[in-house]
Formats: sequence, C-alpha cells, structure tokens
Amino acid sequence: MISSIAELIADRIDVMPAGERRAAHTLVSHYPLIGLRTVAEFSAAAGVSSPTILRFVARLGFQNYPEFQSALQEELAAQVQSPASRALGPSVPSGDAASPLVEAMLDNMRQTFRHLPQRQIDEVAARLAERRGHMYLVGGRFTDPLARYLAAHLAILRPNVFHLAGQESIWRDRLIDMGKRDVLVIFDIRRYQDSLVRFAEKAHQRGVQIVLFTDQWLSPIARVARHVIAGRTAVPSAWDSSAALFAVVETVIGAVTGRLEATGAQRIREIEGLR
Repeated sequence: MISSIAELIADRIDVMPAGERRAAHTLVSHYPLIGLRTVAEFSAAAGVSSPTILRFVARLGFQNYPEFQSALQEELAAQVQSPASRALGPSVPSGDAASPLVEAMLDNMRQTFRHLPQRQIDEVAARLAERRGHMYLVGGRFTDPLARYLAAHLAILRPNVFHLAGQESIWRDRLIDMGKRDVLVIFDIRRYQDSLVRFAEKAHQRGVQIVLFTDQWLSPIARVARHVIAGRTAVPSAWDSSAALFAVVETVIGAVTGRLEATGAQRIREIEGLR
C-alpha cells in the first residue's frame, strides 16, 4: 500500500527546516482539508510563505501541488468508505499458505512500525508513565477493546487510571473531574466517531493532554491531540483491522513498564498480596 501523507510526514519531519515543520504541523492539525485549499490559503494558515509550502510538498515526494492534492482527495475518499463499499475479500486458501487477509495484517504491522519512530513511542510512554494527575481511556465502537486492554495494564503499573465505558453521557460527566494535569487516551479509526471528536474537543478546552491512536488517514481528533500514533488498518475485507494498533499498544505497554520498573514492581507485589 502507498504511504499516506501523514506517514510521509512522520518519516521526514525530523529533517525539515522550521518553516516546513510548521506546514507539516498545520496539515496534521487540520488533516486533510487544509491541504485541499490553495497554496496561498495553506501558507496563510501555517504562517509561512507559499514557496515554503511548495518545498514542503516536494519534500514529501510530489512533483507539484495538484499531485499532492490529488493524493489527499484519495485519502479523503478512503476515510469515508463504509463496510458495504469495500470488497469482502477472497476466501481463505487451503494448505499452508497464509490468506490474503493475514498477509495484509502482517504487512500493516510492518508498515506501521516502519513509519513510527522510536522517539514517538518513547514520548507517549513517558507521558503515560507520569504519575501526576489522572488518566482516562476511551475508544470507539470497534476500538474500545484496545482502550480497555491498555487501561487494564496501566492500572496495575500506576494509580488513577480509568477506562470510560458506556454511553457518551457518562463520558461527559467525567469531564468535570478533568484538568491540565490529566491525560486522555482515545482510539478512533475511520469512519471517525462524532461522539469521540466532541468529547476530545471538550477535554482539550479544559486543558487535558490528549494521546490519539488512529489510522493512517488521521481522525479529526488529531487537531487537538498532543501525541498522535497512526497505525495501518486497511485489509481486503469489509472491516478494518486493529491488529497493527494492538501491536502498537503492546509496545507502549512494554515501554511504560520499563519506565515504571521500580514503582510498578512494588504495585504488582502489593496487588498480588491483596489478591
């Protein structure tokens, strides 16, 4: 699968000059719509010159701005695909050969980690390992099991970890307790869930730091997130696959465990004693 523009940015942002980095952050924060505007409008939003935008687009590997916009339009179309519009995929072959679905899931994992710098994993792990404040985790219709899985592990390693289950009204009630010392971890993949977007925006207004796990096309929540981790989800099926995101979650759990080695071990001993 061709790399998404968000993945290309993740690959190259460390070598971008300051102006191009501003363009990159502006695009990610308003993905992908700001890139579908004119060069002048994009440059004004980013606070850089039009030539800087064109150099940014060229650094991503595009010959010109229309080619860049064409790629964004294709991504926008992919974002809103429903299960009914996708191929159901071939049947599982007999014998030892892996099915196309399994091959796609394995490739999703490889490509996810190819575009995911260790620095990004370390930054997220460092934030989740901070014991000050509370941590809240929530996911969408199909991704909430990932939020619950991550919360179950982090609750053993550090205090004040809460998985937000149930209806949106229950999440909103918890906003009263959220503030600048807290972090909200959200899982949201296409077709992005409006209730999660609204909740993230309200939490952001209260100063909560948001960590977003999403797909390669980026949930709208990216515009208010402090940290964004994108995983490949598309497979030859009517349904997206969360296998790559699950692998990322396992990696993050390992990184947080390493950072909380001493205090986490003590909590585990006390928990085992209570059991």
